[in-house]
Amino acid sequence: MLAPGTRAPEIRATELDGTQVTVSDLLARGPVLAAFFKVSCPTCQYTFPFLQRMADRKGLTIIGISQDEAGPTRAFCKTYGVRFPVLLDASGRKYPLSNAYKLRSVPSCFLIEPDGSISMAVHGFSRDDLAAIGHRFHTPPFGTNEDIPAFRPG
Repeated sequence: MLAPGTRAPEIRATELDGTQVTVSDLLARGPVLAAFFKVSCPTCQYTFPFLQRMADRKGLTIIGISQDEAGPTRAFCKTYGVRFPVLLDASGRKYPLSNAYKLRSVPSCFLIEPDGSISMAVHGFSRDDLAAIGHRFHTPPFGTNEDIPAFRPG
């Protein structure tokens, strides 16, 4: 997994609706949280609704990067309420983006700064890391009365 301080590899992929997306274009508006996932991953299923909460508050651009094909990815988004842009990384099951980011597990999230550097890298579900991202962008992922575990491995 790429570490903070590393330059983020360019992400260029197709969104579920067929739109081509590049992270360098998105970075022109500010930081981007790139969240890699697999639809069958229980920790991804747990994490992504919290990411959507942060995306809903408009403080942070979030993109999902699915290691699955379009059909199952659409079903995942519908089931877990994911409405932020989701890109496909399956590409014949060679996972070029996941490999560029040196993933070992999902979910894996990378906070990419406008200069292209990675400022935070999170694997699995980490309550404290997601809360820190939310705090920075004034987009809390958790409600005050929710009982959230500290960590769930991916």
